[in-house]
Amino acid sequence: MHFDQRTQAALRDVGLDDAEIRDASDAVAAAVERDADHLEEFFDRDVLYSDMDMAHTAGGINEHTVEYLDLFTHGSDLRGYLRFGTWGVPVEGGRVLSDDVVELSLGATVHDRVRFAVDGDALR
Repeated sequence: MHFDQRTQAALRDVGLDDAEIRDASDAVAAAVERDADHLEEFFDRDVLYSDMDMAHTAGGINEHTVEYLDLFTHGSDLRGYLRFGTWGVPVEGGRVLSDDVVELSLGATVHDRVRFAVDGDALR
């Protein structure tokens, strides 16, 4: 079970028994796995657009050549690595916003939540 002890105690306080808490934990883990699968499929294309703040740019929408997104899950955690054409960054979370837009929490070097889209107009 991935719920910490405080969360488990709070769930018991609102009336859930151990089996129900376990079922909720399993449902969260399954949802994270589905999101990871969707995110990896989303990044399985040559070019994506983002609203990432990048050095040496004026801001706005950026075009990226994508090599791969490799994710793993554990309970409610979603982590991995996003590789662009010439650089990469750790992924520390992510979510599907729509069929055309996703958001990743990127780690070291970026330290931000970044939206990615199949079309730059979707980020405006």
